[in-house]
Amino acid sequence: MTKVTEIRNPILPGFNPDPSIVRVGDDFYIATSTFEWYPGVQIHHSRDLAHWRLVSRPLTRAAQLDLRGDPDSGGVWAPCLTHADGQFWLIYTDVKRRDGAWKDSHNYLVTAPSIDGPWSDPVYLNSSGFDPSLFHDEDGRKWLVNMIWDHRQQGGGKFGGIVCQEYSVAEQRLVGEVRNIYRGTDHKLTEGPHLYRRDGWYWLLTAEGGTGYDHAATMARSRDLFGPYETDPKKHLLTSKDAPEALLQRAGHADIVETQNGEFYLVHLCSRPLEETRGAAPGRVVGIHEEDARRSPLGRETAIQKLIWPAGEFPRLAHGGCVPTATAPAPDLPEHRFSPEPARTTFAPGALPPAFQWLRSPDSARLFSLDARPGALRLYGREAPGSHFDHALVARRQTDIAYSAETEIDFAPETYQQFAGLIAWYNGFKFHYLAVTAGEEGQRQLTVLSCPADWPMLRMVQPLAAPVDLPATGPVRLGCDVDGMTLRFRYALPGADWTDLGVTLDQSAISDEAGNGPGNNFTGAFVGMAAHDTSGRGHHADFLHFNYEPR
Repeated sequence: MTKVTEIRNPILPGFNPDPSIVRVGDDFYIATSTFEWYPGVQIHHSRDLAHWRLVSRPLTRAAQLDLRGDPDSGGVWAPCLTHADGQFWLIYTDVKRRDGAWKDSHNYLVTAPSIDGPWSDPVYLNSSGFDPSLFHDEDGRKWLVNMIWDHRQQGGGKFGGIVCQEYSVAEQRLVGEVRNIYRGTDHKLTEGPHLYRRDGWYWLLTAEGGTGYDHAATMARSRDLFGPYETDPKKHLLTSKDAPEALLQRAGHADIVETQNGEFYLVHLCSRPLEETRGAAPGRVVGIHEEDARRSPLGRETAIQKLIWPAGEFPRLAHGGCVPTATAPAPDLPEHRFSPEPARTTFAPGALPPAFQWLRSPDSARLFSLDARPGALRLYGREAPGSHFDHALVARRQTDIAYSAETEIDFAPETYQQFAGLIAWYNGFKFHYLAVTAGEEGQRQLTVLSCPADWPMLRMVQPLAAPVDLPATGPVRLGCDVDGMTLRFRYALPGADWTDLGVTLDQSAISDEAGNGPGNNFTGAFVGMAAHDTSGRGHHADFLHFNYEPR
């Protein structure tokens, strides 16, 4: 029997934050946040904690989730996946407003008999704060815990503590008193709660310090569910805030799982700043050419650490200290690998290939079709890049610091208001776009549109000296090559070699940290296919395949 001896971090590379982990028999599942991307919530499966495969995105229909109008980095925050009473329970937040004094964060519950579903229509829970978690106590009662938002306070004081209220399965609603059970430490911004029952104690794991470079995971405990909770004398179980040299930064927002052999593991979010920016000081970037901040295009990823948790004591990282490591000792379980993801994606009628998502809308038929032209993905040009309502963009996560991506597009634009092509995307103020469009007289052209996060201008630039003229009809191959901080676009006509367009773009701008206006950013870089038609005619573009390969 082959066994893994070491787990390499991150276990879920690319945009996969806020992990919630559960074991059901020999199977482990992790749910992560998807924010404005549709369908909602990613669930990965493993049997050895080292190898993982995406198995489900459970929020697939309007009754469960409608993100139209949600802001960038709003939408689905911090899901919690548990298993009890023979079924899966999934709690999630839909954040409708995230900037300013208030947050509109609505919390819901769906259930399913298996990880593949069918997932129920949602039960509305509350809107008092985000990061909800469902705790199944030993006596069978169920409790919702979430952070509470206090708009009266300033700064970190708006995070008003962790509140607890009973959930009635029979009535499908919260019942009884709302109690504030833990107000956190002086590190503030206390959120991301998970409760555990062990050795006669209630253990409360929270995230603190904000989801930037001061992020941390903090443990507290109490003999009574409602407290008072005593904070771990060490304070933080996990953080990279005092270790700028560590590979895994922004470590926090964690959850704990026990293997069938009694070993404990902690999953947590993290990020990997680009090597070229690793020595920089953390901070807000005002312009893309400033060298005062670290940049993490892959966004917040999921990593794992082994824990030592003696009975009645606070848990500790097995390797000592509180800084996460790039590798972790594997559990005493048989190795379980999955088939590697193919580099080339072809399109067929039916469902979209699992690596891909789109933005916000439950009405996917208005945005794309796999049936209109068998063998192609047809995107219907809709609103402009960055639309919060009707945006035809289908993309996959960037999961590697360096990669190459290619597609082939068949598109006949009639006006410069129609454009479609290959896009490296973070949000409406951070993207690089190689687009087929039309000139003033209707001639088909190739251009580059770039919005490199240069707050406060928020300007789109066109870095090519002049558009490239294309034949009036026929497919065009589009490609990009990303290497850390840089992106270069290329194209090829049928039967011809690739032509580099001769411009180097700042890929580090396609990251959480790059400044783009009010608020913070919580997702990660994607690469994919897009079609836009600001004339309102819905002119379509057909994409014949898509390739993604690490370099």
